[in-house]
Amino acid sequence: MSLEASIAALGVAGSDPATLLGLDRVVGHAPAAPGDAIEARLRARRATESKMPTSVFALRFQIYCIECKFLSPDEHPSGLERDEHDAVSAHFCELDASQDPAGYVRLVLPDASDRFPFQQHCDQLDQGARLPDASESAEISRLIVHSSYRRRRTDRVPGLCADTDPAPLTGERRSNSPQILLSLYRQMYGFSVAHGIRYWYAAMERPLARSLKQLKFNFQRLGPETDYFGPVAPYVADLRELEKQLAAAHPALFAWLTRPVAAYQ
Repeated sequence: MSLEASIAALGVAGSDPATLLGLDRVVGHAPAAPGDAIEARLRARRATESKMPTSVFALRFQIYCIECKFLSPDEHPSGLERDEHDAVSAHFCELDASQDPAGYVRLVLPDASDRFPFQQHCDQLDQGARLPDASESAEISRLIVHSSYRRRRTDRVPGLCADTDPAPLTGERRSNSPQILLSLYRQMYGFSVAHGIRYWYAAMERPLARSLKQLKFNFQRLGPETDYFGPVAPYVADLRELEKQLAAAHPALFAWLTRPVAAYQ
């Protein structure tokens, strides 16, 4: 499972990933500004690794090491999940009123060899597939939502596993998961436009790719399925194409996505 190389995997077996994420409801009934309600309660933050709150890396540890068991807790004795890609990443989170992270994602920029994390695991390309210029690309990674904000026990969002059993919450916090994810996407989009990033890499399961395509988030497969935090294949999206498709199909959501984000450092 992963929409990790990066949108990580979203779906639960037998369920439509977009429905679980809530994107179908958001784009199907999009008001003029889909995220205004959540923006009133959460604060966007963009920072480098050194300036991102430590609680973000504790949340990564909780999800990747404890809940999903993708990584060994023994490798992170501090209780903070970090890796070598953090230093070359742009980090984004949504903080609640207590300054705790409700959601987080990073965009990994190319390393000194112009390579991305997914290439350590997905080393084969489909015939005819070509990688875009690394200087115009980034990889979506560690996309997560705190358990308190997931809508149901069975919600799986990027980086999350299906058997998580968070403490029961009701109403407002639990229903905010789709908006948190969309707000993180908007932060990534704004950063990408400002920094000349046109292409997003993602490793995801096939059902998620199909659902995103139906919603006009069109990712093209690059290679065969491999084991990268679960069985996933590498995909890439051209943001210029995504803009055209989303503007035509869901103009209200597109207007909200392209509205500047008041993210603080």
